[in-house]
Amino acid sequence: MLEEVYAWIQNISVYLIVAAAVMHAVPGKDYGKYIRFFSGLMLILLVFTPLLKVMGMGDTFYMLYKGNEYEMEKREIEMTEELYEKSDLSGILGTDPSAGSGISNSDQQEDRTQIRVEEIEIGE
Repeated sequence: MLEEVYAWIQNISVYLIVAAAVMHAVPGKDYGKYIRFFSGLMLILLVFTPLLKVMGMGDTFYMLYKGNEYEMEKREIEMTEELYEKSDLSGILGTDPSAGSGISNSDQQEDRTQIRVEEIEIGE
């Protein structure tokens, strides 16, 4: 029990040192209030971590966070898929060679046979 309290105090101390270093590293005062706000929220979470563990709420908050993160990633993938389908990139990316280009396979073969390369000399 004493080791957990010691680790808790150590975590808070390290966090305060890092937060102070970040505050001094920020070049302007414009972003200082945002950094103080965010660091204050993080400090509140660090202070209440033992209470959340005792009440059994720590795992609940972790699962809520993971669930929300999963949903956000899922929505982002779905939106990307919709944009991909709307923009008809399948022809450009090579999934269907003749799609979207307006060139038939016979035209592509004719173009390949007409390419000529001159003699290449390397060195003297």
